[in-house]
Amino acid sequence: MRVIDPVLTSKQRWTIVGLLSASITINLLDRQVLSVLASELRTQFHWSNAQYGYIAVAFNVGMMCGQIPVGALMDRVGTRIGLTMIFLAWSTLSLAHGLAGPGTPIEAIATALISWIPGLPALAAGLAGFLLLRFLMGLSQCGNYTAGIKALAGLFPAETRARAGGVFNAGAQFGSVIAPPIVVFLASRFGWRMGFVVPAIVSLVWLIPWLATFPDKETMATAALKPAAARPALPEMTAAISLARLFRNRKVLGLFLIRVFSGPITTFYWTWLPLYLRTGRAMSFLALGFFASVPNLIGMAGNVAGGLLTDRFVRGTADVDRGRKIAFTCAFALGALSMTMPFVANNYLAVVLMGLALFGNQWVAATYIGTVGDVVPQQLAGRVNGIAGMGDNAAALLAVLYTGLVVDRYGWTPVFIGAGMLPFFAMLSVFGVLGRIEPARFEDGSVA
Repeated sequence: MRVIDPVLTSKQRWTIVGLLSASITINLLDRQVLSVLASELRTQFHWSNAQYGYIAVAFNVGMMCGQIPVGALMDRVGTRIGLTMIFLAWSTLSLAHGLAGPGTPIEAIATALISWIPGLPALAAGLAGFLLLRFLMGLSQCGNYTAGIKALAGLFPAETRARAGGVFNAGAQFGSVIAPPIVVFLASRFGWRMGFVVPAIVSLVWLIPWLATFPDKETMATAALKPAAARPALPEMTAAISLARLFRNRKVLGLFLIRVFSGPITTFYWTWLPLYLRTGRAMSFLALGFFASVPNLIGMAGNVAGGLLTDRFVRGTADVDRGRKIAFTCAFALGALSMTMPFVANNYLAVVLMGLALFGNQWVAATYIGTVGDVVPQQLAGRVNGIAGMGDNAAALLAVLYTGLVVDRYGWTPVFIGAGMLPFFAMLSVFGVLGRIEPARFEDGSVA
């Protein structure tokens, strides 16, 4: 049985959770500015849905490319320094979006850089600045989720880890809840550029409590949960496990596939929901400021309530494997509600159903965060979640790209049907690939 090391008190641990949740709130607020402004930018710069999709895809390419390197960075330098580095990077890049657009220095620099990539200059005409900035922003933002999972894997036992993960991940949904009203207000009052600039500058205040509160790498290693005898998570053992061995491990593959089939659903809503409400359901720009927040608000509750329910299932069954799988099954069922959208004419009901689908998908996320710590120790969590995050973002990249192309040609119906099918594939990944939720074993018989 695991015990908590007294180096960090319970209050300190939950303060860390709060700071991590705030960081991912800021992450999503900065990320969502573009999607909230999508309809206005499309009008101003004459973008098609497909062109907006290309810009969104550039972000996912950056996220995909950065996952493993940034995960390794977190394992190497620790969460305190690693998260500080990427926070500064994405805040600077978010601010730079407000300086982009045709005729700007950023556009000229991006055009010159992109001209070296075969086939891309024609695609990037008029989009180069935003394409480059979104790629770099994805590269820097991808480590926030990994940093949180890495910290929680060591700070909380199995029976409370999903709850802590839910509180952490709720910050992402909260960021997507507050983004529409904040950005619509700033854009309506001061112009679209301030929608990027103001949140990026104000959010830098977060660094002050973070650096003052979060312990250094050595203290975190001491404060991490002491592993059970059956799970000798020693630095020498974990350091010897290469990326190639992680890739070949079935349980790591299971975690990878869960994110491949669940991650794109949330990314789809973050990227396309405002534009869908504006063009697919004919809402005004001001109405968008409210209604685009509602599904994400319901989804945010899925993190906290789902985490609590998962922990209750684990305690009630006295079996981590059974409790987690009950939670996964319930969450996937709710996530499948996306496929009802083409058949719902009432806008209010549609918003609620999308919210329930996001509730389910965020419940999946909270349960997944708890599961990572069941399968691997915190010393491996950065790399393992980097591998899973790479799959998540590769799938999200394809989903975002094809959404724009499909909507331009066939409308929104096939997109929502596809989004509703993904939870069934994620469920197969849990039961058919991940298998029993327990510490991963490797080829030589070692236990992670």
